[in-house]
Amino acid sequence: MSKKQAKRYGADFKVKIMLEVLKGETTLSELCSKYDLVPVTVRQWKEEFLANAELAFNKDKAVSGYKEKLLEKDREVDELHRAMGKLNAQLEWAKKKSKEAGLEY
Repeated sequence: MSKKQAKRYGADFKVKIMLEVLKGETTLSELCSKYDLVPVTVRQWKEEFLANAELAFNKDKAVSGYKEKLLEKDREVDELHRAMGKLNAQLEWAKKKSKEAGLEY
C-alpha cells in the first residue's frame, strides 16, 4: 500500500480561502467542496490567520524576530572568521618552523 501524500498549499491560496471565509457569502462546507479541502484544515488556517492578523499592520513586530536571528547569525559568522584567522596564522607559523627545522609538511 502506498501512503497518500498530504497536499501543500501556498500562502496565496490560503489567503484567498481566508478572504472567502471571512466574507461569509458561502458556508464552510460549500467552500471546502468548491476547492476540495477538508473543513478541519480550513478551520486551522482561519485560527492561524486570525492569530497573526495584527502582523499585517505592525510590520516592525513581524520583522523584529528575523532581525534578532540575523544579528545572532552575524555574531556566529564573526566568531568563526576570528577562529579561522587564528588557525590560519598558527598553520603558517607551523609551516615556517617546520621548514626552518628541515622538515617537509
